[in-house]
This record gives sequence, C-alpha cells and structure tokens, in this order.
Amino acid sequence: MKAFLLALLVAVYPLTFLVKSSAQKTPPPKPPAEPASQEVETEKVAVPAETPPPISARAGTPGYLEPAQVKALLHKIWLAQYRIDDLLAQVRAERWKMPDAARKSFGQTLENLRKALASEADWRAQFEDRPDSLYLGFQTYVAINAVLPRLDGVARAVSQYENPSFGAQYSQAANQLFDLQQSLQPHLAFLSKNQDGLLLATQTNLASCQNELGYALHNKEGRATPMKNVAPVFKGGKRPHHATEPAGNEKKTRAKTAGAAKPSANPPAKAEQQK
Repeated sequence: MKAFLLALLVAVYPLTFLVKSSAQKTPPPKPPAEPASQEVETEKVAVPAETPPPISARAGTPGYLEPAQVKALLHKIWLAQYRIDDLLAQVRAERWKMPDAARKSFGQTLENLRKALASEADWRAQFEDRPDSLYLGFQTYVAINAVLPRLDGVARAVSQYENPSFGAQYSQAANQLFDLQQSLQPHLAFLSKNQDGLLLATQTNLASCQNELGYALHNKEGRATPMKNVAPVFKGGKRPHHATEPAGNEKKTRAKTAGAAKPSANPPAKAEQQK
C-alpha cells in the first residue's frame, strides 16, 4: 500500500509542477488600447473692428447718437471748416490801411486761427473713426472752442478794414460752427454719464468680491505662531583698525625681531666670568 501511494505521488508531482510553471509563464492580458487623445477645441473670440457701443446705450436715450448720426454731424462740421478756409483765402490784409501794431496783431490772430483749424481737423478725423470715444469727442469739442474766438477776431477786423458785408460772412460761418458744436454736446454728456455709471458699477462689484473673498478666507490660515525672542547675530562686522606701516619700516621690524630671537654668542659661564 505504501509503495502504491509513493508511486502515485511521484506520478502526480511533476504534473502539478508543470501546471504551476505554465500559469506563471502566461503573460497577463494587455489592457485595451486607449483611443487617440483628441485636442480640446477652444473657442476663438474675434476682435471687433470697432469698439461696440456700451450695453446701456439705447436708441431712445436722450442725447445718444448712433455712429452714423455722429459721422453725419462731423461731416457738417467739416463743411463749415471748409467754408472758413475758403473765406481765409480771400483775406488781403496787406492792402488794408491800418497801424503797424494792429497789422502785427491781426497777423498773429490769423496764424493762430489756421493752427486751431488744423488741430480741429485732426481730432475730428480721429473722432469720426471712433464715434463712441469720449476722449476724442471731448478733444474735438475743445478744438472748436479754440477756433471760435479767433474767427470772431478775424471777422471784426475784416468788417473794420475791408468790408462789413464780407466780415458778416465770417460771423455767419462762426455761428454755424458754434451751432454744430452745441449739437455735439448732448452726445458727449451721454458718453460721460454712461462711462461714469460703468466705473461705479465696476467699483461696486470689486468691493463686493473683496468682501466675499475675505469672508471665505476667514480663519482658514490659522492663528499666527509666536516666535522666540532671539538676539540677532550680525555678520560682517567692522574689523579692528591697524595702522599700516611702510614697506621699509616693516622690513626693519622683521630684522629686529629676528635679532632678538637669536641666542647669545657667549655661553653663560663665560658671561659670569666676564662679570
């Protein structure tokens, strides 16, 4: 019986070892292939060619002008300026009988008027490209203010020294330019009020966000840990000041030190006998 069990054990053991080895050599199953990663598409925001009108701007709001209406008003201002340039080309101040001081003053006024007209034309062209800009509109308004008093001075001089009817044409052009300037003023007031409202809303929202953030972070960082009072250690303190000696004195000092260090030539016994 023992022999039979021993023979059965010998026959079964190699088979068990073979099954275990085959199970260990079997490679684990490969994970399923992951699909190729797709790039995340981001939204592309197109930059507008012109600054859009403010959100609070509405067609029925008093003082508000559509961009097309602003450009039409600026075109009328350009026509008024063109008429003024045409009148200035007809001035012949050299033919007038007037004192030298008055002639010099009129020439200065005429030159300043031409500079003011050039400045007004520059600001007006920029404002036409951006009719919603408060800054450009304000500069155009101020430039017209610089033109009007000088144009009035030229009109009075022309009426006095040349022809009253011809001077009246300058006054008429000045009045037309003034009326157009006043038509522009309500739109600028609207832009100013609208931007002030937007600034106030932004400041209010910012203050509210700061309050909410401060409340959310309250007691999140913990209390401050007290530190030990330790005396500070200063590094790189002042070095003691040593008087520097010249090179010659240094050599002499070394020689004296070396001589003092040498033993006496006479032995102690001979030195006593000599005494």
